[in-house]
Amino acid sequence: MQHPVTTLDVPIRWTDLDLQGHVNNSLVVEYLQEARSGLMSAGPNRHLVSSGVVVVGHVVEYVRPILFSETPLRAEVGVYDVGAARFHVQYELFQEGQLCARASSTLCPFDFEANRPRRLTAAERDWFVQVAGPAPEQRELAVPALQGRGHVHPFTVRWGDVDRYGHVNNVRHFDYLQVARIAATTAADSSMARDGGQTRWVVARQDVDYVGQISHRPEPYAVHTAVARVGTTSYTLAAEIVDPLAGGEVLARARTVQVCTDRDGKKKELPASTREALTGLLIS
Repeated sequence: MQHPVTTLDVPIRWTDLDLQGHVNNSLVVEYLQEARSGLMSAGPNRHLVSSGVVVVGHVVEYVRPILFSETPLRAEVGVYDVGAARFHVQYELFQEGQLCARASSTLCPFDFEANRPRRLTAAERDWFVQVAGPAPEQRELAVPALQGRGHVHPFTVRWGDVDRYGHVNNVRHFDYLQVARIAATTAADSSMARDGGQTRWVVARQDVDYVGQISHRPEPYAVHTAVARVGTTSYTLAAEIVDPLAGGEVLARARTVQVCTDRDGKKKELPASTREALTGLLIS
């Protein structure tokens, strides 16, 4: 990253590890949130952390696994593309000097009393513009709209999923998508079950666009998941989080690239049964 505004440490918790022995992909987004909060809190726009700023979208590239260590990750965080009502944050996460993840987030200030986005004030925008650097190069990951198609996985919001703003925190969306993704792929091919076997499924990239707010309630929401592309060693999924009580209103859209690897993390070709199962679920 060029011209990082803030370099800070992000600690790793033992409980951040998943069945595959490295930090789960959803926890990486939580690290980004910690780094972003550190960036915001270090300058004159620190009030945005407490008074209201919402994430509009994430683009996350997972470069290498993050392992448990008592030594914190080093996060380099910067601002770019500052507009009238939104701004962007870019990140790079390093472990022992090696790049583990790069990402960007689109954010906008939000008036929670009026329940609507607002424009940046002149002072807020001026500081962001002063510290802004160049935009990162990012390849668009395009997938078809699902329009009600795909595997359907219901989920219930937990009380602890809700943040200080009174709605589900943006990080928790990655949890919902992950559970639905595993359910959809395992239903398509039972050999894709995440059982710690010889074949591992590693997330290489994940993009999420936040369209509406998810609130705590007893009635479930749902994730629709479908296959958008099947490659030699990877496949791409499209997903939408919807509200069944509102006629299937879309609250978030996601794109996920997963890579087939062996136990050592080396890429390998998709098994024939998996390729056949995923190809049968392709949408256009």
